[in-house]
Amino acid sequence: MPNSDLRVSLVQAATVWHDPAGNRELYGDLVRPLAGQTDLVVLPETLTSGFSNEAIGDAETMDGPSVAWLRELARETDAAVTGSMVIREAGQVFNRLLFATPDGALQHYDKRHLFRMAGEHERYAAGGPRLTLAWRGWRICPQVCYDLRFPVFARNVFDHAAQRFDYDLILWVANWPAQRRYAWQTLLRARAIENLACVIGVNRVGVDGNGLAYAGDSVVLDALGQPIIELGAQAQVATAQLDAAALMAHRLRFPAQLDADRFALIENSPEPA
Repeated sequence: MPNSDLRVSLVQAATVWHDPAGNRELYGDLVRPLAGQTDLVVLPETLTSGFSNEAIGDAETMDGPSVAWLRELARETDAAVTGSMVIREAGQVFNRLLFATPDGALQHYDKRHLFRMAGEHERYAAGGPRLTLAWRGWRICPQVCYDLRFPVFARNVFDHAAQRFDYDLILWVANWPAQRRYAWQTLLRARAIENLACVIGVNRVGVDGNGLAYAGDSVVLDALGQPIIELGAQAQVATAQLDAAALMAHRLRFPAQLDADRFALIENSPEPA
């Protein structure tokens, strides 16, 4: 269980279409004032390009300027900073979530569930296992957009021997269009309730280069699925505090994990015929 509260900051803005330098300036200006005031900064999906199949032509490597910028932003703010970018590695392109911390460490998770309705699965490589990491006393599981629709992948397994959950906080970075905002809002709440965990969802706003509108609706939820903070459809930065004691009390009062079905997820299983 986490032993201290965690300050989390949501940063939603209108990502500039296919302009990494412009987006580094945009998001950098929004994040830097948070220095010393937060523990975790969450940015949207594909934050340097917008959600675009054409962005693969300008995909950067892990040695590129955008990854270096994210690491420096974590150092400047003394906080973990996370969001996804289009990254090229070993001849493939990934929608890669990066989790940078002030000490220079960098972890990543490649989006497993690719959004076939937009052809993402035809251009990008799918990731494998999910990432669970520890940050300032909290266990965190970061995921990307369409992953939200797959509850088995998000399942917070309880280790009976260790008496520990996989995670305390699960988060999604997204480019989730306004036309499907009800699904976004509903599924985020479901993931909090069923997993006895806090949830963060950060989405972009504005209209992208494909003409799709985004309503933001970024949110921090407690383990009951109740909002701690909710954002609207405008560019906005907001900080909330996750209450470690409240999370512990809820898990003790409502130990649904003791009745959960046990199963194993088959990683990288082939698609059904």
